[in-house]
Amino acid sequence: MRTIRTAVIGAGFMGSSHIEALKRIGGIDIVMIACDDESQAKNLANRYSIPKISTDWRGAIDNEEVEVIHNCTPNVLHFDINKAAILAGKHVISEKPLTINSDQSMELVKLAQEKGLVNVVNFNYRFYPIIQHTQGMLEQGEVGKIYLIHGHYLQDWLYYATDYNWRLETEISGDSRAMADIGSHWCDLVQFITGLKIRKVFADLVTIHKTRKRPACAVETFKGKEQTELTDAREISIRTEDAGSVLIEFDDGVKGVFTVSQISAGRKNRLWFEINGSKKSIAWDQEEPNKLWIGYREKANEELMKDPSLLSKDSRKYAHYPGGHPEGYPDGPKNLFTNVYDFIRTLKDQRVENTDFPTFSDGLWANRVVDAILMSHKEQKWIEL
Repeated sequence: MRTIRTAVIGAGFMGSSHIEALKRIGGIDIVMIACDDESQAKNLANRYSIPKISTDWRGAIDNEEVEVIHNCTPNVLHFDINKAAILAGKHVISEKPLTINSDQSMELVKLAQEKGLVNVVNFNYRFYPIIQHTQGMLEQGEVGKIYLIHGHYLQDWLYYATDYNWRLETEISGDSRAMADIGSHWCDLVQFITGLKIRKVFADLVTIHKTRKRPACAVETFKGKEQTELTDAREISIRTEDAGSVLIEFDDGVKGVFTVSQISAGRKNRLWFEINGSKKSIAWDQEEPNKLWIGYREKANEELMKDPSLLSKDSRKYAHYPGGHPEGYPDGPKNLFTNVYDFIRTLKDQRVENTDFPTFSDGLWANRVVDAILMSHKEQKWIEL
């Protein structure tokens, strides 16, 4: 197996998540990590035996050894880094959102197609074993005609007005927060599973904390870390949504609704959906990712546990452990990156199309959905994509 050399730009939560997943795959040599925080870059490099660091993201792109760039930076940097990487002839795996607006994403889609480079957006929830199996169920018609799609994505890491993260600042994160950050995951997941595209939206968004406390030292409190004690905090105005609900219409007139929130106490990362069909209903909760609820009218409901022997043939490869051995969040990126790097190794023999991973085109569509949601909220009417 050919070893592929790669670099990771960004040393925060997602940067470390990408590195950990890559280290589990094999056949990948992480030769550099780039981050403007030298201390943070050194800590990650030492932990994962990465030989080089750079305090400038251009250092990773200019490195001739590097074939693939993982872009794990704040949203406002996505466009410049992704574009520079493509122009340098590098394949790109980008965090979402692909960029902070549709125009930028469209430019990247066209550029990647022109250059014939592999382009990926990290919609990692697609790659749970149960999700792959569920997608196959829908594709084979096991759920029947879809009647309704509904769900939510709820978190509490920004519950208090004293919670701070760069995502709260529009200049860094973009015009949308909860919808772009987690709503995009929910929308991508249900569209992937059902094969239906969102065509119309009617949104109602809310900002609970109109102002928040930003530490003077700009200490960030990332997901999973305890609140840092604030000293000399200053008040900042918040212009992005804490939560919102969206009525949606898919292809074929299928209706749906979902709610997202980053201020729901007790909900840590609850991405949940339910699909009601003419033959059965199915529901899945990301916080309990190894089981699928299956509902019936005429008989007792069922619960499918993740077990390679019970999954469909196509989804079995995503389940790496026997039944009863749980697989979770870190396994999604690992499965996605495995597909991507296997594809790169055979790229000389095929075009970058019909991939088994989400591309920049999926990132562009996610941008358009969020753009439509923002416009709908502003104008208080249905918006067609």
